[in-house]
Amino acid sequence: MSITIKTMSLKNRGLNMRPSMRLSMKPSMGLNRGTQTAAKKGIVCALLAAAVFFAAFPAFGASIEERILNAWTRKGEYNEGSGLQSVALKVTYYSAEYIEALVRSEAEKNLWTKDEEERYKYNLLKTLNLEECIAFHVDFNTSGTPVFLQPFGRHLKLYAGKKILEPVDYDKRFNFKLQGQRDGMIWFPRYDEKTGKNLLEGVKELRLLISGSISQATTKTGDIRFVWNITGDDPSTLNAGTAASRLELDRLIKRLEKLSAEKSALQQQMDAIDKELSEIDNRVDELQRQ
Repeated sequence: MSITIKTMSLKNRGLNMRPSMRLSMKPSMGLNRGTQTAAKKGIVCALLAAAVFFAAFPAFGASIEERILNAWTRKGEYNEGSGLQSVALKVTYYSAEYIEALVRSEAEKNLWTKDEEERYKYNLLKTLNLEECIAFHVDFNTSGTPVFLQPFGRHLKLYAGKKILEPVDYDKRFNFKLQGQRDGMIWFPRYDEKTGKNLLEGVKELRLLISGSISQATTKTGDIRFVWNITGDDPSTLNAGTAASRLELDRLIKRLEKLSAEKSALQQQMDAIDKELSEIDNRVDELQRQ
């Protein structure tokens, strides 16, 4: 193929613009019809191959945020043999990477200003309470006969290395009859209650176990297990920006209130001791004067 470039002047149209370039494509006289046909077939084959590739990898065209969000989410579908009940389950671990991607995704989607983005991040981090807890989001979607999860907490265990953790809190709506879609949060302790040690220190993998007895659809399959590799996950990377500063301020105010309450309690004890000492001194003086 040869390309002929022609310059078209726009002055006669009254437009004060630079000349535009017009491309005219003409078949080269040196190519026979058979060669042209083969070239067209090659182009078609290449386009079909590209279509198959993108169909096989739908996430290839997804944004970076979407790929990160999907990477920290686990899914499972379960069906009762006779078709009476089906359960679709989706669980997300709130890693630092996931949280940052979620904030960016929501900001882009809603065209937020920086202040709005920081406000959303602040409210999200406040809800997750990562300073004290390990947070998960659970999404149930059921059809057929209802599912009864009450009490939901006894169906959950989190394996952090060799340690087995039980939830400290969860969305209490899971304790009611479940039919259709319902989602909510689960929180596990981040620190050992007795020693104060970080329970995730040195842990490379988290395994969330949900009892298979939660429904007829999952009874035969047994306990449901979802696994996350948390190597490199560091919540302290979230300690930047306005949202982190506001959370730190909240923590400091909460600490001040706690210390003030302790001081008040100690002062009351001191006042009681001083009163008793004064009464004893007075009694000693009375006895010495006798």
